[in-house]
Amino acid sequence: MSCHDAGLGDTTHKCGCREHAFLSGLTDAQLARIHSLGHKVTLPEGELILDNGQRSKFCYLVTRGSVVVALATPRLTVSVQVVGPGEMFGWSALLQGQDTLFQVRAREETTALRIDGAALAECCRTDPELGVELLQRFLRVVATRVRATETVFAEWCGVRVSDSRR
Repeated sequence: MSCHDAGLGDTTHKCGCREHAFLSGLTDAQLARIHSLGHKVTLPEGELILDNGQRSKFCYLVTRGSVVVALATPRLTVSVQVVGPGEMFGWSALLQGQDTLFQVRAREETTALRIDGAALAECCRTDPELGVELLQRFLRVVATRVRATETVFAEWCGVRVSDSRR
């Protein structure tokens, strides 16, 4: 389904889109477009949603529960960030040819709107106003993830991290 084929009426309340912090301030038409590209999923506790090195196909907007974003190797897994209601993960699904850098696992039963990344990227190309708005929001998510990663590794190395960086 293309970005402009939404035609869903007011169904965004059923998945929590209207109340989701990541989507706050978008118009009804923009919310309907985004909603048309995904569907609600329930992720059981412990489910591996994304693995590092995997090609991500979906973005997830968490509406209930939480997931942990971690750097994982065969010998060590380091938790970087917890993502909960009103937050999102899976932004690499918008980047063609980009593998996932982190592992994501459900910490508890979690509900999310799972959005097709390729369809959302196409929507952003065909609706530049929405595309620019979402790009700014995704960049804030990326910046937060980088900051969380820096903080974890600084603390691991014994470097004191000021509270303003958390």
